[in-house]
Amino acid sequence: MGISGAAVHVVPGTAPRHFCSGLYINTSQLGISSKPSGKYRKKKCSVYMRSQSNCMRVCGVRVVNNRSKSLKCQCQMTEGITDMTGKDGNGACLKEPAGKTSQIFTDVNSQKVIGLENGPAMAIDDKSVLAGAAKHAMHKKRGNSVEDEAWSLLQESMVYYCGSPVGTIAAKDPSDNNVLNYDQVFIRDFIPSGIAFLLKGEYEIVRNFILHTLQLQSWEKTMDCHSPGQGLMPASFKVRTAPLDGDDFATEEVLDPDFGEAAIGRVAPVDSGLWWIILLRAYGKCSGDLSVQERIDVQTGIKMILKLCLADGFDMFPTLLVTDGSCMIDRRMGIHGHPLEIQALFYSALLCAREMLAPGDGSADLIRALNNRLIALSFHIREYYWVDMRKLNEIYRYKQEEYSYDAVNKFNIYPDQISPWLVEWMPDKGGYLIGNLQPAHMDFRFFSLGNLWSIVSSLATVNQSHAILDLIEAKWSDLVADMPFKICYPALEGQEWRIITGSDPKNTPWSYHNGGAWPTLLWQLAVACIKMNRPEIAARAVEVAEKRIAADKWPEYYDTKQARFIGKQSQLHQTWSIAGFLVAKLLLDNPVAAKTLWNDEDAEIINALNIMVDPSNPKRKRGRKVLKKTYII
Repeated sequence: MGISGAAVHVVPGTAPRHFCSGLYINTSQLGISSKPSGKYRKKKCSVYMRSQSNCMRVCGVRVVNNRSKSLKCQCQMTEGITDMTGKDGNGACLKEPAGKTSQIFTDVNSQKVIGLENGPAMAIDDKSVLAGAAKHAMHKKRGNSVEDEAWSLLQESMVYYCGSPVGTIAAKDPSDNNVLNYDQVFIRDFIPSGIAFLLKGEYEIVRNFILHTLQLQSWEKTMDCHSPGQGLMPASFKVRTAPLDGDDFATEEVLDPDFGEAAIGRVAPVDSGLWWIILLRAYGKCSGDLSVQERIDVQTGIKMILKLCLADGFDMFPTLLVTDGSCMIDRRMGIHGHPLEIQALFYSALLCAREMLAPGDGSADLIRALNNRLIALSFHIREYYWVDMRKLNEIYRYKQEEYSYDAVNKFNIYPDQISPWLVEWMPDKGGYLIGNLQPAHMDFRFFSLGNLWSIVSSLATVNQSHAILDLIEAKWSDLVADMPFKICYPALEGQEWRIITGSDPKNTPWSYHNGGAWPTLLWQLAVACIKMNRPEIAARAVEVAEKRIAADKWPEYYDTKQARFIGKQSQLHQTWSIAGFLVAKLLLDNPVAAKTLWNDEDAEIINALNIMVDPSNPKRKRGRKVLKKTYII
């Protein structure tokens, strides 16, 4: 039997583009049991954008048998396509002349590749090729059964769009039919998955994820007739299959993003764009492929995120002002204002973006604003968010109602805000960055992700970073206990819980975001500890997790003060719990790889901060700024 066209796959190079095979294939030709009357139709994979010029159309093949069951299309990723089929490689559909029918399978960078050449047809016995023609043989033999299981589950969580992997679903719990939105690909949830793939040399899925989510950035979404700011990244997306207009037998795959308009609480995800920039840098560092970050559309995406974050507003502080629930803690937990987690990710994203932005007149003003913000943000967090025993004693003796440009108690903090638990809990050696700071309010809770990423991003000083790890060691029974790692400490209880959470039944004390233990935080802990040359802390935490996490079926989170119970509403086979464990193991086995994930201290920022804090330096800016020009109002 003849096949009307031929797919082309080339060795990776530069400038990734999509193309389709352009085939109409009967299932009988592929060795699939099907009646001769089986129907087959070309199927189009599409991403619908606000700007048609930015739309990346991805075409492929839909194979339909006599029962109307379909397989994924045979779309492939290609890079650096030159005139291989008479076309100029502009991303259009590529076809070979009819009559070339045989199928040749080779391996390029450990990935299955399909080529069709002259000769007799060959039977296809590799179902993974039929499912996407891009599934790759994953991972070498491992002796650890827990790691083997983790890698297997991570593979099963992969989501395909037009035959190419584009992410991992949040959870694949075999015991729960009520999936809610856990069957979607979340930006923040994919980060540990993406890093796990990068560390194993599996770059395709991360590249696809970066480019497809970039296209979703330009969607127009509304909430009660209001559209979010340009540059906002979605919280998640889902691959949906929809009927193709005008064809009763064909369907198309569509990427459907959620910017928070369907989420619980309807909160826009501030952290998605920040994580996207961080993952983009990690991809370039790990793969050595800088062509992705140099693409015009990627450069534009970076600038859109930065402009959204750096936009002027009413706030007087260099920190980002956000609503409750706009990050990993995506429910009401009293973190509205300037939560540490967002500030640490913001600082890290600014450093990563500055590293990747192409120089030019169009970037000069943005880079200047970025540099100014980095200096102000680092000073603000290091100076005002830091607490240890000495700082607590200083706050305890604060004077109030100071009206002065040189006030010591700049935020008018009242000493009575120091909770009794903190006085007893703070160790003599160690300290941490508080969770939030606003006028007359300091949130003294310890938030793990914010503190760990402050170490990773160098937002915290070297001394502060070591002090945070000292505190973790000193308070091991509180922060790790039977399962790492507490998302925050302590939990809100009693009247405080009722007022701050609104009596949230999911965030009861020592559960979920309210003091629950999240295994996914293992990978951030590992990066932070390796950076500070103290990997034994992370190794100890991984050892604790390894004793039970697989037997407990990889829960999303754990409950109780000692993390002894699987969370009452915890999803099992939670992907970022699996990936967080794997990344921690990989980094501890190869600590050098962690350097691709952290930010080193910037010499210019250090010099600027030294000028700001040195009272004897004549360049230090103190007091009121004098306007160069006066205005009559």
